[in-house]
Amino acid sequence: MSEPVCVEIFIIGNEILIGDIQDTNTHWLCNEINQLGGHVVRATVLRDVQEVIASELQAALLRGADVIITSGGLGPTADDLTLAAVARGAGVEWRLHEQALQMIRQRYDELADQGILAQGGLNPAREKMAWLPVGATPLHNPVGTAPGVLFQIGKSTVISLPGVPSELKGIFKSSLQPFLLATFCGGISVMRTITVQCNDESLMEPVLSQAANDYPGIYIKSLATTLGEMQDLEVILTAVGTDDSALDMLLERAVKDLTEGLTILGIGHREK
Repeated sequence: MSEPVCVEIFIIGNEILIGDIQDTNTHWLCNEINQLGGHVVRATVLRDVQEVIASELQAALLRGADVIITSGGLGPTADDLTLAAVARGAGVEWRLHEQALQMIRQRYDELADQGILAQGGLNPAREKMAWLPVGATPLHNPVGTAPGVLFQIGKSTVISLPGVPSELKGIFKSSLQPFLLATFCGGISVMRTITVQCNDESLMEPVLSQAANDYPGIYIKSLATTLGEMQDLEVILTAVGTDDSALDMLLERAVKDLTEGLTILGIGHREK
């Protein structure tokens, strides 16, 4: 099986770190990337500080992340600093992008024509959203006004998306799809779930550790619950790759070995 695409996620916004807004974008992005067969290796929440964002981007590039997704900081206000920070981290200029400017003007005109906004056209704050790192490509936003941004830095790709969940999802599911299909190359994630009649992970640990050692290409995780609430636990086995049948065979062997080990310990189980 080929190596999965390694992804890092940056969630940007003071409002998240002070507890005003709950971050749901990380959970959604992790699920989507996993379904594509990708591998999220890190997710970080950052304040709206240009130096911090730029530094974290440089660190991710040094770690060799294939894809870096940022969420938040693309809007028209002074604290929306993500694209300037990305340019700084990449060592390129931050300039007005004519295509992005036209996309923003058209979107505001559409929203004004629909009566959603009082005024279409551009103003300095709206124009700010069209400033991109040199070499970046704007992505159509079908829900809001700020374009997403696709930017290649060496062997890594930075994808900057709005922080509003509906806008992030809208871009991810529409204008970003060509990149995702080409990058993840039809990658898939296959999962098996075993319900174990035991609520004590420590009793299962020898079997789980053995399975993890024997099948390093499979992520094996027992889902702990609050003691006393349930008598069963679920063990999830996940493998990613591009060959559906090969993944199925691998998981079948792992499940067989795992359940045999549980049986030896006298622990009941059933596969969902």
